[in-house]
Amino acid sequence: MKLSEKKSLKKKEQILLSAVKIVNRHGYDGATMEEIAAELLMTKGSLYYYFKNKGDLMYQCHNLILSKAIDELKEHINEEDSAEEMLRNMIITHIDFAIEEQETFNLITRPYHTFNKEQLQEVLKLRKNYSGLFDQVIEKGLSSKAFKIKEPIIARMFMLGSMNWIQQWYNPDGRLSKKELQKIFGDYMIKLLK
Repeated sequence: MKLSEKKSLKKKEQILLSAVKIVNRHGYDGATMEEIAAELLMTKGSLYYYFKNKGDLMYQCHNLILSKAIDELKEHINEEDSAEEMLRNMIITHIDFAIEEQETFNLITRPYHTFNKEQLQEVLKLRKNYSGLFDQVIEKGLSSKAFKIKEPIIARMFMLGSMNWIQQWYNPDGRLSKKELQKIFGDYMIKLLK
């Protein structure tokens, strides 16, 4: 890769990371191309050099966050832990992304209003990859007899659905810290599978 291509990719990632912060702060509707450009000390026109429109920018943000989450889940799977320990670590990661990257991660659960047909197909492929990692660990637990459920796909949907709902009610100043919440969810999810 040429130096100019590396610089362009680095600049694009900087833009995406800034856009993610703005979306997390103001929501999808509240984040504007002007605000993103201003935060990066760019003109709006320069921003359009990298992205076709706001929808394209949000799609790229979504891909960045979901790809990072997938990479972290894969790291847990590659460790030599038991299925239970892998799943606990994956739950911690999922909740961390759901809380810390709330608005951008929210696009994972409702991408349909934002993306064009091609983007939506890619998003659905990434989502399937993401949920498939949970399926993989649940299957490992079933094979080792650590888990005993009869409907692993339903269990995975229950797990991801309940963790995604955290965004609706979690309060960082509430009774439970994020770390306590991750432990409780891990405990309950493991009980569900046994």
